[in-house]
Amino acid sequence: MDIVGFLKSQFICHLLICYIFIVSGLIINFIQLFTLILWPINKQLFRRINCRLAYCISSQMVMLLEWWSGTDCTLYTDPESYHKYGKENAIVILNHNFEIDFLCGWNFCERFGVLGSSKVLAKKELSYMPVIGWMWYFLEIVFCKRKWEEDRKTVMQKLLNLRDYPENFWFLIHCEGTRFTEQKHQISMQVAEAKGLPKLKYHLLPRTKGFAVTVQCLRNVVSAVYDSTLNFRNNENPTLLGVLNGKKYHADLYVRRIPLEDVPEDEQECSTWLHKLYQEKVGF
Repeated sequence: MDIVGFLKSQFICHLLICYIFIVSGLIINFIQLFTLILWPINKQLFRRINCRLAYCISSQMVMLLEWWSGTDCTLYTDPESYHKYGKENAIVILNHNFEIDFLCGWNFCERFGVLGSSKVLAKKELSYMPVIGWMWYFLEIVFCKRKWEEDRKTVMQKLLNLRDYPENFWFLIHCEGTRFTEQKHQISMQVAEAKGLPKLKYHLLPRTKGFAVTVQCLRNVVSAVYDSTLNFRNNENPTLLGVLNGKKYHADLYVRRIPLEDVPEDEQECSTWLHKLYQEKVGF
């Protein structure tokens, strides 16, 4: 191990990184709090400022992946779609198999200049978490309680609020709802069998209601769905601790652009479309 690799594995370095992230993050959260005075005066200015402030936090996480650990993230897509990335609003469907897949999703956003304005559908509990959770609050992130009967109205309202967002944004969504494990996969496939749906080898059964409502609320604002499938070479099982220790991983991200016009408007048809999409993911 060289001297740089040795230093990256030392606890004192990890402590320093965490200290810088937490302190700088809390300072930015404090500044975000003060920007609330702009909301009734100039909502779009409030949004633009908070995109830049959010970038100051999330870019530190991307730096940790790209520079500190040196992880390679290779993007596979077609040239025609490539030139549209970052120039349009999009819904990004990500698989949820790895501990650091959210970092690779942010890496994708960073490459095309939408990291600061990227959105997610997140658990309500995360909104109370300092730094990232509070950052998301000021970014108008859509939070849910995972109880659809209670969530539907709130989620729809939050999504409709994004229709006049002044910056290009990507709405990242893990349709599987939770990270893949063998136990969860077995249960999910039992549900698939009971519903008469084809079994998925590498994914959990997608939860379609959130996706259908997202498409419904953002239609004519979002131009496309980016079907994204992330995998790591050599059966690597990447972890946040591994990244913090400077371990290098090799990620492959396969992205195909699907015009939103190709996604059905009817909720049931949209649900069927999403199930078919996940069946096609097996090929990746």
